[in-house]
Amino acid sequence: MSTALVTGATAGIGRAFVQRLARDRYDLVLVSRDAGRLGGLAAELRTAYGVEVEVLPADLVNDEGCGAVEARLADRDRPVDVLVNNAGFGVNARFVTGDVEDEERMLRVLVRAVLRLTHAAVPGMCERRHGVVINVSSVAAFVPQGTYSAAKAWVTTFSQGLAGDLAGTGVRVLALCPGFTHTEFHARAGLDMGRIPRPLWLQADDVVADAFTALHRGQVLCVPGRQYKVIVALARLAPAGLVGLVSSRVRARRHRPHDL
Repeated sequence: MSTALVTGATAGIGRAFVQRLARDRYDLVLVSRDAGRLGGLAAELRTAYGVEVEVLPADLVNDEGCGAVEARLADRDRPVDVLVNNAGFGVNARFVTGDVEDEERMLRVLVRAVLRLTHAAVPGMCERRHGVVINVSSVAAFVPQGTYSAAKAWVTTFSQGLAGDLAGTGVRVLALCPGFTHTEFHARAGLDMGRIPRPLWLQADDVVADAFTALHRGQVLCVPGRQYKVIVALARLAPAGLVGLVSSRVRARRHRPHDL
């Protein structure tokens, strides 16, 4: 039976990936900071799907936590066939007035961990001539709006470049770029999302289903939802200065006192 490792596994898109992979009969390695939630989810998956589930509590901000996950991915005796780099969080502050330590912690999870975990997993996949890396990016990658957008732009470009580098090896790479999705992400970041129109919201299960459809079709980039395909197409066509101006005004409104 094949094995998948998912970071940020206990909620939102990560949990949807875990459930889909368990349903597809993958054994699982679940990574999250919350050992209690990991244990509960693991028990639920074992009972519902009869798969083997390993829990790996780790904080990807820290060298120790990231290193533990790297070591698991590099273990040739317990190969990982699918890596889902999903862990992430946002910082609800303008860059010029926010805490730079918070910004750096975010970058360590969104960028550094993605780079290091992928680097740990891919050599073994290449040796075995098969494997999948799914890097969860965001529509924000196409709309300049602070450090989070910059980090997700890196994830998207990194994934596309790596996919080209691995062509012919049997290892596939997908950048998954969802828009607003019903998860715990926004609440944890302290963001008031009440103004977002209902048609812009996606369901985590639908996002994951679109990711697997994209992999089946051999795509490297997946933007779930027709509405977001249109938004991304327009963002790519519009002058960079105009996109940046619009997104900066939206961000400024979001950080007014009555919005927080």
